[in-house]
Amino acid sequence: MHRHFLLLASLGLFPCSAAFAADADLILHHAKVVTVDNNFSIREAIAVADGKVLAVGTNADVLKFRGATTEVLDLKGRMVIPGLMDSHTHPSGASMYEFDHPVPDMESMADVLAYFRARAQVVPEGQWITLRQVFITRLREQRYPTRAELDAVAPKHPVIFATGPDASVNTLALQLNKIDRNYKIPEGVPGKIEQDANGEPTGILRTQGNYFKTGSSGARNPTEAERDARMLALFQDYNSVGITSICDRDASVSAIARYDQLRAKGALTVRVSCSQSIGSLGSMEKIQDNIRAVAKHPLHTGRDDWLRIIGIKTYLDGGMLTGSAYMRQPWGVSKIYSIDDPAYRGVLFIPKERLLPMVRAAVESGLQFTAHSVGDGAIHALLECYEQLAREGLPVRETRGNITHCNFMSKEAVETAARLGVGVDIQPAWLYLDTRTLVKQFGYERLRYFQPLRSIFAADGLAGGGTDHMQKIGSFRSINPYNPFLGMQTAITRRAKWYDGQLHPEEALTREQALRFYTINNAKLLFKEDRTGSLEPGKLADLAVLDTDLLTCPEDKIVGTQVLRTYVGGKLVYQRGTN
Repeated sequence: MHRHFLLLASLGLFPCSAAFAADADLILHHAKVVTVDNNFSIREAIAVADGKVLAVGTNADVLKFRGATTEVLDLKGRMVIPGLMDSHTHPSGASMYEFDHPVPDMESMADVLAYFRARAQVVPEGQWITLRQVFITRLREQRYPTRAELDAVAPKHPVIFATGPDASVNTLALQLNKIDRNYKIPEGVPGKIEQDANGEPTGILRTQGNYFKTGSSGARNPTEAERDARMLALFQDYNSVGITSICDRDASVSAIARYDQLRAKGALTVRVSCSQSIGSLGSMEKIQDNIRAVAKHPLHTGRDDWLRIIGIKTYLDGGMLTGSAYMRQPWGVSKIYSIDDPAYRGVLFIPKERLLPMVRAAVESGLQFTAHSVGDGAIHALLECYEQLAREGLPVRETRGNITHCNFMSKEAVETAARLGVGVDIQPAWLYLDTRTLVKQFGYERLRYFQPLRSIFAADGLAGGGTDHMQKIGSFRSINPYNPFLGMQTAITRRAKWYDGQLHPEEALTREQALRFYTINNAKLLFKEDRTGSLEPGKLADLAVLDTDLLTCPEDKIVGTQVLRTYVGGKLVYQRGTN
């Protein structure tokens, strides 16, 4: 051991806090090891011991740490990268989405109506048929199903087509909720009921979760063991695309408890960070008490490499996929989103006089605050709160204040976020899937600062890549797709499905930046950069072996990258075939 310590020290490859180095447990050599360190160093080999990176360097230097029991793999030039990280997932809902029955892919209104028609044949009359997160921006027709269409395919069932906070419902669903031309949303509750020229509800409901109720769909209830199994199956699928760390950006108390139970059993194969869900309605004193309680949770006050609560998450505005993101300028009248008010700017769920004390409570408690903020109006509102608290001397930078989604930015927003040390978690899959509709709605120029990743990097801001994975297991079939190589290719090319050309290619990332986006940048967003996010001695040995060189392959081949092996803490958690 002593000779290994001396060699590591002489090479500058051993962390200062270490004492003596054992023989490596694993050596990967004749590889292209992309460390994603500060210099973006590329090495030939990597050694792992006790779950951590022991050394990176030349083949000759690293192979000196081979012992009698070391597993030694010649990668024949294949690329090794740090384990990929997804800074925005929803594993609890995603893993259980198809537990009761498979939900087919839907790209057209005919697909949507066929689903409701088929479900009406098996769901008992009077019970609810629900379909969630099939976004109208991703349908060929780019519109909601109408109330009449839903009535025609399921006249004896209450039906809801819910897409984000907004929904289209049929007549029976409206009747059960006693919504007619005279219905008023309770005062103080955000939302809007769209009406036709005669004042009748069209069936389009904005922010419907605050005032609209659904009932039983007759779906079978899973056991706790089944929920665990589905969760672990999803985590295995994350591993299959090189993902080793995630953040649940809306974690419920029950979800956190499940992660903790799986952690205690040693069953986790991804590291989980949590932004605990906090509601924004009701007594502000109670909301602040709830926030402060999160800060006292042992999973926040302690330090566990597998599971940690990093902060809280709430919802500031609606969605761009549904027509309710809060914008600085009006959306414009729209057949796509069923908007008939030329002054409509979307929905802001939390006015500033309530938002500021929520952010304050989080920052004062040492929690990362983040909020679902899609429109530029919501983003500027949250930045104004961060700026006011920073002026007061509160630790906005230290608590890594964050903005979730942060799609419609501005030059000013980019600069302000960078100056304050406010990070953003952004999902390129939205650009890939939704650009066609957004350009049609807003025009090309208004999207100049849509996901402005290059500008954020240039301003020394912090942006990390995620997916907002909501439903289904399967990295391409999921809503939203969580394949990180699709995200990288989109961030690099700014090319989108069903859209000719590129969306503001001046905001495209380089390949190096795209790798940082999904590794070390996410580690910084999640307070993990001292432990993971790059392949450096002393850090956790979270890494993936790829069949494709992401730095040199043709741009359109990035999305086809296959992960050959994934390691978490030096343990093999995924292997493709017999590689």
